[in-house]
Amino acid sequence: MTKKKQAYTETFRREAVRLADEPGRTATDVARELGIHPNQIYNWRTQFNKLSKGQFTVADGTNYSKAEAEEIRRLKRRVAELEQERDFLKKATAYFARADK
Repeated sequence: MTKKKQAYTETFRREAVRLADEPGRTATDVARELGIHPNQIYNWRTQFNKLSKGQFTVADGTNYSKAEAEEIRRLKRRVAELEQERDFLKKATAYFARADK
């Protein structure tokens, strides 16, 4: 039987990290108080440090904002298109260079 992942709000996660960062408190103590695994606090801290303020909004793991993720997908598609065009033009140039001789 698999255990369903608990979705925590961003406010909850930020508060857990803030509490763990207080002097004299550890992530283990805070996790025990909140009923979560200490690794969650470490993971959330890492995510908050990696991402800018408004990006950490997904409850089920590390994720970038939807707008940023869509922009990355769009740019990757465009790069693939441009690489195909480049490869075609290389082949066409080689073909026409041979034809001129």
